[in-house]
Amino acid sequence: MYIVLILSTILVSSCKKQDPVDFYHKFENQSWYRFNHLLFEIPVTDSRKSWDIYFFVRHTKEYEFGTLDFNMVMNTPSGEERIKEYHLQMKKSEGGLAGACPGDSCEAVIALKKGISFGKQGKLKIDIESLVPRLNLDGLMGAGIRMVPQTK
Repeated sequence: MYIVLILSTILVSSCKKQDPVDFYHKFENQSWYRFNHLLFEIPVTDSRKSWDIYFFVRHTKEYEFGTLDFNMVMNTPSGEERIKEYHLQMKKSEGGLAGACPGDSCEAVIALKKGISFGKQGKLKIDIESLVPRLNLDGLMGAGIRMVPQTK
């Protein structure tokens, strides 16, 4: 009887869905300065897990551009480097904001990598650089990386 109870507890706790983990950088004065790279150093403690990795931006409803263009450089704990340019949709083509706006602020999200796993433990480094040709982007409250563990 006790063995069944212990095995059931282990099974339920190992199948428990894990919550996403956010790494967030708040912008001073609600502005992202053009040459201010965002560097996220994320600890990887389980090299067997697979992750969906997202970039998200919290912004005011007054953000003026249709997209937020940026470059991502990802360095994995095993030394692999991945580089890609992204265009985060901030406004719909017919007008209005593309992200979720539950109150006075909004959140726009884009997938950087889906189903990625890392060969070893260590630090995952993600460097985000704004590619918008303005000295500073007003209306941005902050930006972050969201790590969502994949369930099997």
